[in-house]
Amino acid sequence: MSQHQMQGQPPMQQRVYEQARFAPTVTQEMRVRARMQAPQQRVSDTPWTGAVRQSQPVEEPGSTANIIRLAIAIVAVVGLTIGLAVLALVGSLSFGVRLFALIALSAIPLIGIIAYVLWLDRWKPQPKIVLGLCLLWGGVAAVILTLVFSLVSQVALYFAGVGAMPDAVGAVIQAPIVEETTKTVLLVVIVLAARRHFEGPLDGLVYGALIGAGFAFTENVLYLGGAWEEAAAAGLWQTFVLRCLFSPLLHTVFCTCAGVTIGFAARKWQWWAIILMWLPGLFVGMILHGIWNGTMTGLSLLGTIPQIIGLIVLSFILTTCWVVLGILLRRSERLHTLNMLGDYANTGWFTHAEVDMLGTWKGRKFGRQWANSFPGGKEEMRTMIRTSGDLSTTRMRLLAGVGGQKERDIESFQLKKFSSARDRLLAASRSVIR
Repeated sequence: MSQHQMQGQPPMQQRVYEQARFAPTVTQEMRVRARMQAPQQRVSDTPWTGAVRQSQPVEEPGSTANIIRLAIAIVAVVGLTIGLAVLALVGSLSFGVRLFALIALSAIPLIGIIAYVLWLDRWKPQPKIVLGLCLLWGGVAAVILTLVFSLVSQVALYFAGVGAMPDAVGAVIQAPIVEETTKTVLLVVIVLAARRHFEGPLDGLVYGALIGAGFAFTENVLYLGGAWEEAAAAGLWQTFVLRCLFSPLLHTVFCTCAGVTIGFAARKWQWWAIILMWLPGLFVGMILHGIWNGTMTGLSLLGTIPQIIGLIVLSFILTTCWVVLGILLRRSERLHTLNMLGDYANTGWFTHAEVDMLGTWKGRKFGRQWANSFPGGKEEMRTMIRTSGDLSTTRMRLLAGVGGQKERDIESFQLKKFSSARDRLLAASRSVIR
């Protein structure tokens, strides 16, 4: 901002915003290095005011690449959907019309997990196409890859003269390694191909949870069908209670581990470091998976009752930890947004009142109610809320030195988009007042 533009304006009020618990430490040096571009004219310290700025670009920087990524994601979702239909056809040959009952029972925990995950994802919703891709990957691709790798390993052992792998070794070692790898490899693909939609540990929890939920759904169908054939209705309901009601979140918890570690790295590190951070989360998921399988195998030797008690206790511990982690990360994401938007308020793009509104659930609620009283105001407010979330992601990437000049172009586009929506909302409110 030039000196003559600043003349006659009071000094910019500075304010320190609380940092999120799970956000990386943002130092003053980082803020100096990623210096904010000042607006042509600061927003006055009253809500929903601001001068009309330059017209926003016709398209967002990098929009062509975004279209290509979207097309690839659509193709992947369509392919996995076809794969799901093929699995259903194969299942119908084995279970007949009973397959519909198996699907309905397996869908009960799946629906609950999806509902909770979408609730966690409400603050800065991720693209539904990516969420659907994760769910289908877990339910189709990961299952098929697991079966293929398991078959290959058995053939390799046979030709090596080792013979069949003991069931205990397969459950405690082979299954965790193969299953967790095939499930969570998609997380690496997402963060490398669409890092803007994987910018924190909450995103990793959301994506990992959906992958695990999809895998558990298909696995439950198979286990329920096998129990029905072996022990009729009694076996079906016993398996349903134990797997779908008492321990529905196991694969969700295991996959979440890799998602969270990748999310921490994606917030501020380079791509190669992000791949490395997949490994500790993957390892933790494998260990938890192996502990679960080993515990259940050991308790089965003591009898059915000890096994059921151990299943309930261990599942309760894992489930509680996962639910609490999701709530903590959700709150941290809100504080992260508040902290990042504070830089824009301290520079003059926003007012502090706007940051308070856009960075709190209550503020967003009352903001939507207020804007809904003006023609077209609800949509403008929705644009402002959505863009403010995008800006917080962009600001963090700039602070971390990720993206370079392209990221600054995106920031400029988003700031102008937000300002234009604010100006239109202000014009609508004035027209009603008059």
